Amino acid sequence: MADRRLSQERLEYYESLLRKELNESIEYVDKINQDQSIGAKESTGDLSSYAFHQADQGSDTNIMEQKVMMLEREREKIRLLSDALRRVMDGVYGVCEICGCLIQEDRLEIIPYARYCIECMSKDEDKKRRQRK
Repeated sequence: MADRRLSQERLEYYESLLRKELNESIEYVDKINQDQSIGAKESTGDLSSYAFHQADQGSDTNIMEQKVMMLEREREKIRLLSDALRRVMDGVYGVCEICGCLIQEDRLEIIPYARYCIECMSKDEDKKRRQRK
């Protein structure tokens, strides 16, 4: 029977990878928050608080919506990275939560917070696709 856990050396490697990505994501969220606090008008040099033209209002709204979407995506990534670090601490990082087999290291290199092996992920996506039809 194959070992169903990563070696301590590999766990330490992935822990450092996860921490690095987590720090980068936190810095990115902080930067977006700082940019947002400046405000769209102030960043363009226009100190009035109202857009005078409908196109300006639409642009301002679009920029704000994009920032909110980026923040939501990045916050979700932070949650996933934090969960993965918890799995490292519990000694179960890199183990598929569905089948219990090791997740391929190629997959963990690309998506270090992956919870499922490729086969189980594909099955799960197929099941969701069938439910939507």
